[in-house]
This record gives sequence, C-alpha cells and structure tokens, in this order.
Amino acid sequence: MNTSNNNIRDFLMAKLEILKNWIVKNSKIVMPIVLAVCVIITIVISVNANKKATQGQENISVNNTIEEATSNSIAAPTVPLEENAHPEINELMNSYYTAMADGDVATIETLVDKMDNTEILRIEEMSKYIESYPKLDIYTKIGPVENSYLVYACSEVKFEDYENTIPGMKVFYVCVDENGKYYINNNGEETESDLKYIKEVSLQDDVVDLNNKVAVAYNDMLAEDEELGQFILDLREEIDKSVGEALAQAEGSNTTEEADAETEEGEETTEDEVVTVVTKVKATDVVNIRSSDSETADKLGKAEIGDEFELVEKKGNGWSKIVFEGSEAYIKSEFLEDSETMEVPAEDTQEDTAAEENDTENSTENDTDASEAEEDEAEDNAQSTGTVTVIENVRIRSGASEDSEKLGTAYIGQELELIMKQADGWTKIKYNGETAYVKSEFVE
Repeated sequence: MNTSNNNIRDFLMAKLEILKNWIVKNSKIVMPIVLAVCVIITIVISVNANKKATQGQENISVNNTIEEATSNSIAAPTVPLEENAHPEINELMNSYYTAMADGDVATIETLVDKMDNTEILRIEEMSKYIESYPKLDIYTKIGPVENSYLVYACSEVKFEDYENTIPGMKVFYVCVDENGKYYINNNGEETESDLKYIKEVSLQDDVVDLNNKVAVAYNDMLAEDEELGQFILDLREEIDKSVGEALAQAEGSNTTEEADAETEEGEETTEDEVVTVVTKVKATDVVNIRSSDSETADKLGKAEIGDEFELVEKKGNGWSKIVFEGSEAYIKSEFLEDSETMEVPAEDTQEDTAAEENDTENSTENDTDASEAEEDEAEDNAQSTGTVTVIENVRIRSGASEDSEKLGTAYIGQELELIMKQADGWTKIKYNGETAYVKSEFVE
C-alpha cells in the first residue's frame, strides 16, 4: 500500500517538475496571460460590488418615496360596511334620535359640537310633529382620523299625523374627544385630505347601494301615496313658519330686555333723546315684490341686486313693507340690507312701534314664510324648487363666496333643500333653517 502511494507521489512530482520547466522556458508567454486573468477577475468583482451598492441606494430611494407618499395622503380602506357593530356609536346615535323626537335640545347639545340658534329652534319645532323613530340601523366605516367613524344612520320616522313610517338616511362624521367620548362633529373644519377620504368612502359600492336602497324605498312610497308628498311639503312649510316666528319673537324679547336693563341703570328716555332708524334698504338678491306679506300675494315686480327702496316698516313675520312705484309693497326681509339711516326723536319711534303692533295683529300672518323656495327666483326669471343631490363633498357657506363663513360640510349622496341655482356658479339652499350656499358644480 505504501509502495503504491509513493509511486503516485513520485509520478505527480515528476509531472510538476516538467510543468515548472515548461513555464520557466516559456515565461515570456505565460506571465502576461496570468496577469490578464487576474485583472479580469478584479474587474468582475468590482463591477458586482458597484451593482449591489447601486441597487441598495435605489431600494432606499423607492422605500423613502413610498413612505413619503403614504405620510402625505390617507388611503380609504376598502372594507365592508359594519352594521350595528360598535356599541358606543350605537348608543350615541340612539341618544341623538331619541332627543330629536323629544325635542330635548339640552341632550343634543352634549352630543353635537356645534349648533346655532336656528338649528335649535328647528329641532324644537320638528319634535312637535314626530311621534318616534321606531327603527334605527347604524352602519359605519372607519373615518379619516384616528378613532373616527363615518356613520350612515338609516331610520324610519313616525309622524303624529301620518299613518306609515317614512324611511330616511343621514350621514354623520363621528369623532372622539380628549376624554375618549364620541361626539357628532358638525364644525365643518375637515381638511382637504379628510374630505377626499370621505368622498372615496362614500363612492364605495356598499355605501352607494345602501343610499340607493333607502332612496328607492322613499320614492316607492311617494309613488304609492299621493298624499305623502303634500304632507312632507306642508310639514316643511309649517316648520319654516314656526321657526321664523320664533326667531322674530326671540329678537323682540332681546330688544325688550336690553331696554329694561337701560331703564334699571337710570337711563330714562327724554324728549331730547334720538334713535337711529332705517329709511332705505337695498336688495341683496333677485327677489319678487308682492302686494302683501304673503307668498300667495300678487307679484308687482322684481327687485334686482342693488335696487334701493324706501323702507316703511320691518315686520316681525319676516317681511318688509317698502315703497314701490309710488305704492306700498312687500319683500322678504332676508333679501334686503340697510342702505340709509337717519336719527329721529325717540317718541316718534314709540308711536310707530305701537302702530306696527296694531297692524301686525290684523295682518295675514298665517300666509308668511311658507315655501321660501317659491320666493327666490333665478336671474333668468326661472323658478327653482325641490332638492339637489351632492355629487362631491362640498363646503356649505353663508354667502356666495369662497371667503364666506363655513357653516358645515355636505357629503356625497346628501340631499339639500334647493332655493335656486344662480348664474354666478353658486346654488342657494336652505341649511338648518337658514339661507346658505354651495358651489353648483358639486350638486345636481
């Protein structure tokens, strides 16, 4: 065995010796080849290393871009609507609808973060006609900020003077406060990113299907019952009228309280005291001029924006008596603004007030404030009534300008009470009992 191994070793050594002698003999040819092979190996290693480094930098850049894009936008997750899935949200919405039926404004104010006086009065008036909400289903989607929800409340309302329940759906944006308590966010301060998120969610198939389901049920009721449409219209007119009267009464009460406070401070009225009264008013919109303070009164003409009129009297029922073509006429006060005033002795205004009170008692007050949509007309003399549907989330503003005060936000699918579509790109609506505006391109 050892002899065999020695023979192999001797054989290999002999071959190596022959190779060595050949290399030495041909060194001028062999050495450049070896050097070239070494250079090639070095280049290959270097190129591979650079490729790996470049790929690493590209991966880092792509990751940074993805992270930056993610941080600057809110992706609306495509998850199914949840039905009655969150007890705390259900409790909030049940408390809200119960308070709405009862006219319990004190409770509603603890559930909603922003309410104005008109909205409060409207809730109180509406509750006089509502018997209950016998059915309420709460659907939710995750909202744009942490611990927030988009709530789709599908209800059936039972009115006192109507036999059947009427279906409806309302959208709420629910957030959580610093104490972990959920509330209805109604301040209209959502960011553009929030509105984009809400729009995306509102366009998801299951939300659209839910909205269509409720709309079809309501429209089917209207088709089957001709009296329902008139009932809804009469109810709306009655509530508008009651809210207008309540606002006028509240304004008069505040004036009386201020006068009493001045008297208590010893500021007695003297013959030399003067007060400022309005003598002229100016139209702020295109509006009908009528023969009396009633929607059904004859139309005497039309006031254009900027037209001035001599003011005879501002009535407590929402109308102003003016001089038009030498005779007395009437325009809704909300479409007028003061343009000229003068100072007169206080005793003169007291006599005018007494005469006004006497005239008010004998006026046709019952024909007022019904269907303000009929009173407002577009500049092309076309009359607009009914509702418009929001096709994209839009701000609701106090005036026809993007600089006007934000009153709230209307979401996709929501219906708004239409007054008129204006030629300036704005649509005038009724919002919480008041005149408001939205961009026409976002409603249809």
